[in-house]
Amino acid sequence: MNSSVGHVAVVLGLVGALAGMATLGWGLARGDASWLRRGQLYPWMVFLAAAAAAAAMEHALISRDFSLAYVAQNDGLGTPLLFRITGMWSGLQGSILLWTLILAGYLAAVAWRFRRRATDPLVAWATLVGLGVAAFFFGLMMLGSADPFQTLAGQIPTNGPGPNPLLQNNAIVAFHPPLLYLGFVGFTVPFAFAMAALISGRLGEGWLAETRRWTLFAWGSLTLGLVLGAFWSYQVLGWGGYWAWDPVENAALLPWLTGSAYLHSMIVQERRGMLRVWNLSLVIATFALTILGTFLTRSGVLESVHSFSTSTVGPVILGFFGLVTVSGIGLIAWRGDQLRSPGAIDSPLSRESAFLANNVAFGTFAFVVLLGTVFPLVVEDLNHSTVSVGAPYFDTMTMPIVLVLLFLMAVAPALPWRKTTGEVLLRRLRWPAAAGVATVVATSAAGLHDLPAVIAFGLGAAVAASALRQLWLSSHRNGWRGLVGRSNGGMVVHLGVAILAVGFAASAAYGQRGQLTLRPGQAARFDGHTIAYLGVQTRHYPNRSAIEARVRLDGGPVVYPAISVFGFSFEGIGTPAIRSGATQDVYLTLDSSPVGREAPAVIGVVVQPLIVWLWIGGGVMGLGVALAAFPGRRRQIDASNSAAGSSPVRERIRATSGPD
Repeated sequence: MNSSVGHVAVVLGLVGALAGMATLGWGLARGDASWLRRGQLYPWMVFLAAAAAAAAMEHALISRDFSLAYVAQNDGLGTPLLFRITGMWSGLQGSILLWTLILAGYLAAVAWRFRRRATDPLVAWATLVGLGVAAFFFGLMMLGSADPFQTLAGQIPTNGPGPNPLLQNNAIVAFHPPLLYLGFVGFTVPFAFAMAALISGRLGEGWLAETRRWTLFAWGSLTLGLVLGAFWSYQVLGWGGYWAWDPVENAALLPWLTGSAYLHSMIVQERRGMLRVWNLSLVIATFALTILGTFLTRSGVLESVHSFSTSTVGPVILGFFGLVTVSGIGLIAWRGDQLRSPGAIDSPLSRESAFLANNVAFGTFAFVVLLGTVFPLVVEDLNHSTVSVGAPYFDTMTMPIVLVLLFLMAVAPALPWRKTTGEVLLRRLRWPAAAGVATVVATSAAGLHDLPAVIAFGLGAAVAASALRQLWLSSHRNGWRGLVGRSNGGMVVHLGVAILAVGFAASAAYGQRGQLTLRPGQAARFDGHTIAYLGVQTRHYPNRSAIEARVRLDGGPVVYPAISVFGFSFEGIGTPAIRSGATQDVYLTLDSSPVGREAPAVIGVVVQPLIVWLWIGGGVMGLGVALAAFPGRRRQIDASNSAAGSSPVRERIRATSGPD
């Protein structure tokens, strides 16, 4: 039953997407408004089909329908309900189904948002492009290796292994992948409108205004997904870290980098009519990188802790990535003459100049990460040899870029549009500069001598001071409403980045690691902490059994670092015990389980300073995104020009940075 419903839903979704494309294409070719209005009904059909397919899959997982190959591989009798539900995105087929469901939801939301503009060619082309992406993913699910509703031949098993042990060891798995997918898939909307603008020739600022909040929502979701993924790694993997430059981590970071550049760059086009090619290239690159990330994650070309499946869909996804890239570049080249900017950068001491430098830095960052991620795959394919690109490459190459970005974040808010004088700039930067210098002096006096970390502390303080200055000026003028709007929400995001950067620099430069071999009743000191090993115990849970060490940390409550075994697996998975504080975390793992109750145990100890501020910084960034989504007091491009798809650039005399 579940298989039949799922297959019918997938077919209906594919038919709906193709029929919608044909209907809209016919209406656009003939200029027939009735066909364009009719075409806007198909996103709803696609959404209902995707929802029905997802419901069938969830029903199969919850009811343990082991006749489906996917359920037999990713569910088990001992799997708790939460991890049966999250099993839908534990493997290739289910993750593609989740992607399709979220994409269909975005398409339905776009249809609802622009329901009064169904006959606008810009909206029609954007809907057609979005339906084309949906048709690809529905078609992908009809391939044998990506079919989530494929049934087993022969005898139906009575039990299954359950999800991968790493995917049923923490409830974060219920939130981290969906947030990442909301971000990944959400960039389809600005991509569709960018392609629509190129196809229709509506290359003004209208399409930017229409997609600003959609882009912001996608970027914010991806940001929270990345931070939550780092938190999941820290809580689950047992190595005491949170970011290892894993290839699949990099695949998620790449569209975040280009999306960040785009969010800054689009402001320049809206204000000055500049950087049009930059913006179109960035939004197309961001969407293309989400497809590349899907290829890297789900094609089986990578060996990664996050890459849980292999398949034969890799060439198909890679072909779609190529189609997106070639189409985007071709359309930009075709419209090259119309994309010339009416304005120019008047001075290097201007906000648009800082945004351009920001674009270059983010682009360089993305290139470095992409090169380090893809280079081993290219070498292996060409030379049939294995090459490893690890953390030293990424740390060395990206650290200077991160410091440059922090510097730009500290300086750019103080820069007005067009140009300024050195005297005005120095007056606006006196407090951020003072905060940065004071922080460097204080940290150096405290004995912290890791140069990159100390510079990061100083720049982080400068970024925070610069953001707080802007927020104070705005709230002083406008009261509480001065805290909402794109500019002020962006300053809150900058504040979150400053907090996150300080936490990252401190934990990376000053963390301490070690191992203690202790017998029951023994205690030892490590980096100022007392670790007392009290013994070992075995516990049984619905989906796992665990050997738990009883450890008393600094004379406080007993904590239980463990080694867990899930389902049919014979491989132990470490489960750390973590004591978090405002200044440091103490992270304990059971690195070697004792042979007997009186035998010694190997306890891993990691002391991480300021790591909790990574998660606080991520939360502040999320708050900033929410504030940026509300309309501020600054005048926007008027609705009539947005509807027309182009607008005269309205220069505002007063800089958004406010008075001195």
